[in-house]
Amino acid sequence: MPRAKPGMTGVVCNPALCKIGEMSSSSAWSLHSTLEKDTINIGDLPLSRVLVIKDANYPWLLLVPRRADVIEIIDLNEVEQAQLMTEINRVARVLKEVTKPDKMNIAALGNVVPQLHVHIIARRTSDAAWPRPVWGVVPPLVHDPQEVETFIAALRRKIWLS
Repeated sequence: MPRAKPGMTGVVCNPALCKIGEMSSSSAWSLHSTLEKDTINIGDLPLSRVLVIKDANYPWLLLVPRRADVIEIIDLNEVEQAQLMTEINRVARVLKEVTKPDKMNIAALGNVVPQLHVHIIARRTSDAAWPRPVWGVVPPLVHDPQEVETFIAALRRKIWLS
């Protein structure tokens, strides 16, 4: 998996974090079992794990800060909050560039999975749920293995190397 390191080309890091070096995961951090089951891990940024939701109905990514016992964005310290926003901006811009959506949806809900995670969803007026939220409208659609690998490769190239 790609791993963000200070000085690595294309890695976006809040200056305060870059000064202290790569952010290390909290030792007790682990991905919530529901997120583990429903996603594909594509790599780590300085703060967050980047995941693809296993639902081909929508280009849908998650950012999960690697911090134990964090439920809300306000549970992060100010430096981590700034880094999360930097990572959201980076990943959302890449997803928008790769998918050319009509609208980007970005949200941190956590009503079902309490672990802090941020949804970044590229929406089209032609998608199955438009204009409603994506949850529960249609059953998840299994990704074509070749298509999802191509999608992930494009995301990795642009997130970590551009």
